[in-house]
Formats: sequence, structure tokens, C-alpha cells
Amino acid sequence: MKNLFIRLLTGIVYVGTISFCVVYSLYTFFALFMIIIFFCLREFYRMINVHREAGINWFVHGIAGSILFFTVFLYTSGITGRSVFSIYLLYMVGTFIYELHAGLKKPIIRLAYIFLGQLYIALPFSALNLLAFPDASSNIPVYQPIWVMSLFVFIWVNDTGAYLTGVRLGKHRLWERISPKKSWEGFFGGFGFTMVAAFIFARFNPQIAGYHWLALSVSIVVFSTYGDLFESMIKRSVEVKDSGRSLPGHGGFLDRFDSLLLAVYAMLFYMQLAGF
Repeated sequence: MKNLFIRLLTGIVYVGTISFCVVYSLYTFFALFMIIIFFCLREFYRMINVHREAGINWFVHGIAGSILFFTVFLYTSGITGRSVFSIYLLYMVGTFIYELHAGLKKPIIRLAYIFLGQLYIALPFSALNLLAFPDASSNIPVYQPIWVMSLFVFIWVNDTGAYLTGVRLGKHRLWERISPKKSWEGFFGGFGFTMVAAFIFARFNPQIAGYHWLALSVSIVVFSTYGDLFESMIKRSVEVKDSGRSLPGHGGFLDRFDSLLLAVYAMLFYMQLAGF
């Protein structure tokens, strides 16, 4: 009972913090995800260091991931031009040069782990800026939190619906080799809950056709599930249960944001197809 209370309390703070920071202003959005990226990368690189003895400097590469978000934010918000990306390019070049001179064992494996973290975590979080500023190519981009907020709401509703349905009815394993607790019943339960959320979004955002919200919710359900499974695969490969202990009752930051890491691409792809 105590664990359930802690989990619920952490979940309320988690949802409340993200909702406030995304909706309040572009600057709270910016500050929040700069911090989240750092802690997600910290957990990822520490897992790799402990179980693969890679010796990666998680602080340096965690900061680098935040810098990628920073540069994309500056560009998509119209504050600077494309030259701002040279900051992150310098980091990439510097990382290659450092590995060349460091003389450490298995530098290619270290580089693979380093850039996997950047590709898997920093890049999709940075892509949130493209949702926040969907008209980035215009002269004066406008911050539109509705897209980022809808992505998170669909993920939260799907996770909650899948958990409640899976606990009650789950019998058929979705992908037992990777995640033994996930079931097809939970997947379709989450899918159903997310459809309801899509109808609610359509009701309160009539300027966007209802079928768009439904299509977005379907793509997010599918790819957030794959995102969750991919993180489970990583944890199994390094033999850990949770990515960290930063969020009581929920594990680590990466455990809470794994669904986002593929779903954001699905949403961006659909928005491009739909012309948003």
C-alpha cells in the first residue's frame, strides 16, 4: 500500500511538472527538457559503464545531449540561424579526436555506446522542438504547446490503460522474450483508452479534424509501445530492472520517458504528411 501511494504521488508530481512547464511558456519547456535529457543520458551511460566497463564520461556526454536540444530550440524558435548547430558538430568532432588520442582499449565500442546515447535519447528529445514550433520555417515561429502536450497525454493514457487492462485481463504475452509482463490485452486496453482521449482532443480542438487526432493517437500507441520494448531490451542486455532510482516507485527518468523516444518521430511524420 505504501509503495502504491509513493508511486501515485510521484506520478502526480511528474505529470503536473511536465504539464505546467510545457503549457506555461517556451522558456519553462526549454528548461525542463534540458534537465530531463541530462538525467536520461546520465542513467544510460552509467548503465553502460557498470555492465560494459566502457568508462564513458557521463557528465560530458550528458551535457552534450542538452546542448543538442539547446541548439535545436534556438533554431526552431527563430532566435538563431543554422550556424548554431556548429556547437554540437564541434562536440562530435572533438569526441572522435579524443578517442584517437586517448589510447584506450576498444575505442570503436566506446564511440558506439556514446553516440547510441545521443541518437537514442538526445535526438528524439530535441525533436520535441519541431512539435513545439511546427511553423519553424516562417519568419516568426510561434510556440504551440498543444502538440507536445497531446503527445504526452496520449502516452500517459496509453500507459495507464495498458497497465489497468493488463493487470486485470492480461494472459497473452505481447513480447515475452523482451518484456514478460506486457500482454496483448494490455496493448488493446491502452489503445482503447487512447481512442477516448483522441475524441476528447477533437471535441475541444475543432479546428483540427477528428480523424487527425485519431490517426495521431494510433501512431503514438504503436510507437510508444515499441519505445518501451526497446528500453526493456537495453535493460535486459545490461541485466538491470530499472534504469535508475530517481523517481520513487517508477524507477529512473529513462523508464518514464522511454515511450516518447520513438513516438515523437511517428507524430512528426504524420504531421508532415497532414501538412501541419
